Amino acid sequence: MMSDRITLGKTFKPHWVWAIAFGSAIGWGSFVLPVEWMNMAGPMGVVIGLWIGGLILSLVGLSTGFLVKAYPITGGAFTYAYLAFGRKHAFLCGWFLILGYAAIVALNASAFALMIKFLVPDVVKVGLLYSIAGWDVYLMEVLIASAVLVLFAWLNIRGADATAQTQFYFCVLLIAAATGVTAAMSFAPETSFGNLLPLYKPGIPSWSAIAAIVAISPWAYVGFDTVPQAAEEFNFSPAKATFLILAALVVAASHYSIMILATGLAIPWLDLVDLREIWGTGWAVQQVLGTAGLAALVIALCMGIFTGLIGFYISCSRLMFAMGRAKALPAVFCRLHGKHGTPWASIVFVCAICLLAPWFGRSVLLWIVDMSAVGISIAFIYYCAVAYRLFKWTASQRAPAFCKETAPLKKLVALAGMLCSIGLLGLLLVPGSPAFLETPAWIALGCWVLIGLGFYLTLAREYCNTPKAEMDRLILGHAAA
Repeated sequence: MMSDRITLGKTFKPHWVWAIAFGSAIGWGSFVLPVEWMNMAGPMGVVIGLWIGGLILSLVGLSTGFLVKAYPITGGAFTYAYLAFGRKHAFLCGWFLILGYAAIVALNASAFALMIKFLVPDVVKVGLLYSIAGWDVYLMEVLIASAVLVLFAWLNIRGADATAQTQFYFCVLLIAAATGVTAAMSFAPETSFGNLLPLYKPGIPSWSAIAAIVAISPWAYVGFDTVPQAAEEFNFSPAKATFLILAALVVAASHYSIMILATGLAIPWLDLVDLREIWGTGWAVQQVLGTAGLAALVIALCMGIFTGLIGFYISCSRLMFAMGRAKALPAVFCRLHGKHGTPWASIVFVCAICLLAPWFGRSVLLWIVDMSAVGISIAFIYYCAVAYRLFKWTASQRAPAFCKETAPLKKLVALAGMLCSIGLLGLLLVPGSPAFLETPAWIALGCWVLIGLGFYLTLAREYCNTPKAEMDRLILGHAAA
């Protein structure tokens, strides 16, 4: 007997979806990490690396847009991996994406606590609990991060359309504040473009420095792939998805670049690295622009944190909703709120998992983020691989049943995106590469794989034995072509 297929309401407008993608891609990293990134590659190395990464990911974005246009269904890489490669691949993809999305929700909350620690350290440094990997964990810091997580979980449960609309306003304010701070830093008499010298990190080849930044670009830009997670809720043609994804990537790359500029203008960037400030960008802006400049930057950072929380709560809960609907996760995750129509159980679960994170300290969270970059890169490979199979080189070529059209140029774009995504994954996994994972990240990756294996074995009987026609209906909304 077929079960009812639960569906989401179509309420998302185009500019809301762009804001979800852009706000997720920016988050807190562009405001908190410029000093750390410059220490890796130098100012020019960071900018070039992020733009190269953005161009590579635009190939993934194009491939994703092709898929959304053909199959506007919630679930993103999970759905598309099922379409082209079957259930095991779908579960693998979805499992790693859950971790990637949830880790960024947790990091955004911890970034808010970090900002409060910088602004009013005496308030946050209350109730020292312990130290983990050199990071002191304070009870007040845990409470602040936890309060932010609970607040945004509640907002996301209250309504998808209101949350997405708020996301757009937050993004506008973020861009305005960040642009204003950078312009003021550029024209301030105390700053100098000479402070950006040397352009690359001394002592290492420039190509190696750039490659290290390119390797983190999947994490830096992850968020543009929230568009397919929201596809089922579009109230517009899915053909617009490609433009929305590319627009989010371009604006995100531009934003990252101006924040590197704003940070490096205050004093010689090597000196700024040596200072080891809690929030290097905030310190640099405060030295030049005073309290007013810092206030503008705090507003921009808050918007970045809030948009990241909203975007990844939406994407992670929709992914879990799709997996629950497909019986890859327990059915509770596809339950919708009786009044607001949101996947409340998935949102609560994401919140509960993330509430554990502040107790482990920021160093451990950063290891998890490094490891989650592997899962995100795997998802990008799947997006491109499925898009590659979606098209034919020639009309006479044999192709899968779901193949939509003869389009050699689109097939070439998908192939290039797949090869580049494999290269990005290689930078993380191949020993000797500039971004090879550290031992703690490998341990975290192994733990997550084991947990996923246990989850899969627990659910495998129903997930694998459901008839294909029924599974097609649950995941795709109809029988596969």
